[in-house]
Formats: sequence, C-alpha cells, structure tokens
Amino acid sequence: MENVLIAEQSMTPARRLSRIARPAALALVVALAGCNHTHNADVMAMVNGKAIMKADLDKAYQAQLGENQQQQQHPTREQADSLRLQVLRQLIDEEIVEQRAVKMNLTASNEEVDAKLAEMKAPYSDDQFNQRLKEGNHTLDDVKHDIRRNLTFNKLLSKEIESKITVTDADVANYYSAHKSEFNLPEVQYHLAQIQVTSIPSDQPGNLQNSKAMNDTDAKKKILALKSRLDSGEDFATLAMNFSERPDTSSSGGDIGFVSESQMKADPAVYNAIMKLKAGQATEILPMLDAQTKRPAGYAIYKLISREPAGQRELSDPPVQQAIRQQLREARNQLLKSAYLEMLRDQAKVENYFAEQIFKNEAH
Repeated sequence: MENVLIAEQSMTPARRLSRIARPAALALVVALAGCNHTHNADVMAMVNGKAIMKADLDKAYQAQLGENQQQQQHPTREQADSLRLQVLRQLIDEEIVEQRAVKMNLTASNEEVDAKLAEMKAPYSDDQFNQRLKEGNHTLDDVKHDIRRNLTFNKLLSKEIESKITVTDADVANYYSAHKSEFNLPEVQYHLAQIQVTSIPSDQPGNLQNSKAMNDTDAKKKILALKSRLDSGEDFATLAMNFSERPDTSSSGGDIGFVSESQMKADPAVYNAIMKLKAGQATEILPMLDAQTKRPAGYAIYKLISREPAGQRELSDPPVQQAIRQQLREARNQLLKSAYLEMLRDQAKVENYFAEQIFKNEAH
C-alpha cells in the first residue's frame, strides 16, 4: 500500500510550472558571446526591468537543499551552480507570472492574505505557531509573501486557464469507448481520501496553508487538532486541501482514488479500520509507517468515499463519468499551463546575469 502511505515531495507554484518547463540549462542561451552588461553584483537577473537579488537566490537555494534529506550537504561547485541555475529559473518564472497577475489586477489583497493566515494558524496556539516559524527558519513576512504568491498564482490560473477548459459529453463518451477495459474491476475497490501529517521536516508542505509538522510532537498536535475539527463537523476535503501533507492528493481534497482490496490487505491496520466504515465515514487517527524502513513516519486519517464491487462499469455510472471528466480536465489543464508559461516567457525580457557569469567563468 506504498502509494497510499508515502508522501511525495511537495511543490510550490513556481515548481508546478517549472516541472513542465524547458531544462534549466537553457538559461545559458542568454550568455551570448561578447555580451558585457553593467549591473549591480547583487543582481542575479532582471525580468522586465525588475531585479532578482542574490539574497533571494541564496534563500531559495538553501530551501531547495533542505527539501531532499538524502541530498549531499556539501555539493561540488559545479553541482551547486547547476542547482542555483535551476532555482533562479524558478524565481524568474515566478516573477513573470506575478507581473502578469499585476497587469490583470489579480494580485491577492491584504484581506485575502490575512484570511488565509488566520486559517493557517487555526490549529495552533500563538506560541505553537511562533515555534513552527522558528523551526522552519521563517518570519511572519515570509509566510505572508508565500500566501500572497500562492493566492495570486491560483487566481491567475483560474482566470487564464481553468475558466477556458471544457469537457463535453462527447469527449467523455469517446474516452470511455477507447478505455472501456480500464473500467472492468477485477476485485472490490475502495475509493478513499486521506489526511496525512508527517514528522519529517520540510519547507514545502504542498497544501494551501503551507502547514507542515516539523517533528513527531508537532505532528501529533496537528493531527489531533484536525481530528477534533472533523469530529466537530468540518468538511474532510477542505481540511485536506488546507492541511494535509501529501502534496499529490491535498489539492483534490485528499482523494487518493480507488484502492483494490488486495492492496488494502497489505496494511492490516488500515484495512481493518476501513472495513468498519460506511461510505462517508472516517477512521480514527492511524500511525503511518515508511514502506521501506517500517519506521514511524507520521499519522493519517482515512475517509471511505465509496465501496465498488467487482465487474464492468458502464458509461451511465455517474462515478465513471466524473472520473473521466476529471482526468480529461487535468490533462488539458497541464497542457494549457505549459503553453501559457511559454507564451509569458516569450513576451518577457529576461536578462540572466548569473548564467552569463557562469558561462564566462567556465568557457575557457
């Protein structure tokens, strides 16, 4: 049940765009022979006249290093410069997107930022929240900046991309005809959602509130607070989107899709807990183990959305139509994001001084 229990690395808005971008090495293209820019040594790049400073690059670089616990702590100069190029490309993409949002008057307001900050702080006391900031080496201004960036990014995507996606009944029918065998279930399937909290430190939690437990004590407090809110009647999907630390599912309300009965039985504790549920109910807090080391890795709460018997599913089944529509929308959304970012890059004037510096120093 590894796909159910293991969290993937989280992803910031810039990284969501950058994963579909051209390789960072293409930044070297701007290092043309004979170019001789005069600029402040602390300016790493310019985007339509807006500077990206060395301090910003250094901070983002250190955060990137900290994301991968297995990454070597002392990279070579070439490895460090290569990673810095990638990080700078992400910062450039962020600046391009933010400038576009400003132009379209879609920048998140102070009121929107304050409302999201209040939601983020809700599970914690002031002392606990301040301790989390300290452990993550963040300031309150850092958090507000990240919130504003995420809200602005989402508003821009909603306006420019999501509002333009249409999936027709004919699209759904054509997909079903071409993939009918995929809807023939060989065994009972369980449609599950999950709220996951891990004890592994990370600067990039992958949820709307940038909420991340930094140790086991923090993880216990957070999952207990979320369980209390569920018991009080709050919506599972909303809490998952805002606080779950599994980035590949938090954006969809914790929905992890269908899990077969044989996969479920691989983890007896989770299987036994879910077998007691009716559709719409959630489990108690369950310990989460690393699939490889079998060591404690955090805590999870599962919700049983539906239990599907084995057999062929027809196009007339609402869950089938919903699943196809969601898959087609996500595929088109990703394609449009890729094209949209490329268009914004083409329209922007970018000067990557750091890339030029590396090229001059290394191309002997």
